[in-house]
Amino acid sequence: MDDEWSTTALTVDVTAAASAVQVAAVAEAGRQADAILGPWPVPGGIEWHAEEGTDVPVRRERAWQLLQLRIGLGAGLDPLPTLVGLRRHGATWEEIARAAGMSRPAAHERWAADVSAVLEPSG
Repeated sequence: MDDEWSTTALTVDVTAAASAVQVAAVAEAGRQADAILGPWPVPGGIEWHAEEGTDVPVRRERAWQLLQLRIGLGAGLDPLPTLVGLRRHGATWEEIARAAGMSRPAAHERWAADVSAVLEPSG
């Protein structure tokens, strides 16, 4: 039985709504990663200054991105944005594969072409 609500529900363009849900899901994955790994040092604080000039911030960022990848994959999100960020920050395919629960060759075969297309669009 068609009514105005059903007609709207079945015909309205949902592109913007779907995009908003994806953005919210990615933001929530980040919040969940923050909750699991704990707070980052406050810029300008004692801990922040203690980490200056060390590899700690880079290691923390990579761990956060790997965790966000795991959360996103578990939630069925498109991993490409996170994968691009990981590769930009020097993550290896071995690290990515481990986070995704697969072999390095399988991860590389599944995602390398798409990641390369973003990072090196001219080929």
